[in-house]
Amino acid sequence: MDQTVLEIAGALVAAGSAAGWLVLRLRPRRAEARLPAAVPKEARPVARRGVRAALAATARRFRDRLDVAFAGGHQEVLEGIEEALLTADVGMPTTAALLDGLRARLGTNPDPDRARAALRDQLSEMLQTAGPTQPSASPWVVLVTGINGVGKTTTIGKLAALHRAQGRKVLLVAADTFRAAAIEQLGVWAERTGADIVKHGSGADPAAVVFDGLRAAVARKADVVIVDTAGRLHTRTPLMDELRKIRRTVERELPGAPHEVLLVLDATTGQNALSQAKAFLEAVTVTGVIVTKLDGTAKGGMVLAIGRELTLPVRYVGVGEGVDDLQGFDPDEFVEGLLGDG
Repeated sequence: MDQTVLEIAGALVAAGSAAGWLVLRLRPRRAEARLPAAVPKEARPVARRGVRAALAATARRFRDRLDVAFAGGHQEVLEGIEEALLTADVGMPTTAALLDGLRARLGTNPDPDRARAALRDQLSEMLQTAGPTQPSASPWVVLVTGINGVGKTTTIGKLAALHRAQGRKVLLVAADTFRAAAIEQLGVWAERTGADIVKHGSGADPAAVVFDGLRAAVARKADVVIVDTAGRLHTRTPLMDELRKIRRTVERELPGAPHEVLLVLDATTGQNALSQAKAFLEAVTVTGVIVTKLDGTAKGGMVLAIGRELTLPVRYVGVGEGVDDLQGFDPDEFVEGLLGDG
């Protein structure tokens, strides 16, 4: 009898072990596995990064050249600063303006210590008008534009997350009707951030989608409306005309809107991004810039050229792939990250 009891107990233990093994096999291995399959990679939670870390590649090359310049004599200081600025893809016009300011501050024999302090001041002054704006109307309407491939729709999702984190009710408008994938992607972001969304089918009239979106925003008492527009090639006249039509629709439905027209630029393209931006500015009024992919390039100096050559403030910068890695631009933090001190 004892033998029979032992056999039964052994069988129960084996069955329990098998059941436990099955549960372990079937449950998600990580919390990330419970996210919908359609959630883009950029939305998956990762460690938050700062501007300082995002500027690492740019700052490393920049500071290496500055260190060489400041270790030399007076004659080499300005030449070294010029080389450092150009290496960071600041561009010749902005570099020339910075050097003119330094010469005015330092005279003909710049001391390295004074030159470093003067460079910090020059950079800070060039960026002093940058940074995000806070909504001052309800609904606060933001149009977001830019060419294909700069991360525009993903950036809109992250911008929605920022406003939601601050307690605002957000409505997204999927006016990029040329790509069904863009509508679907924006829907995923709306679900993930808790934002509302207004969308039509692929190929619908973008201005009609915007019209419905604004009506819905008023009816639902949304605080912020963010409009995704088609990824436009700045050389395509019909698409630029469509962007103007969208703006006219917004102005007609909500006098005083849009309150912001944000142009998304890819930092990895450096000075080419400025050429694209200038073409956009000839067609539409832009109030600010979002710079994406700052963490993936050594060309972060192009941020300095935006204010100088485009006379536009940088509102936000993308510093990583996480949902919270779109950050309001802080000029002082940018300068400190570039120079590595402060």
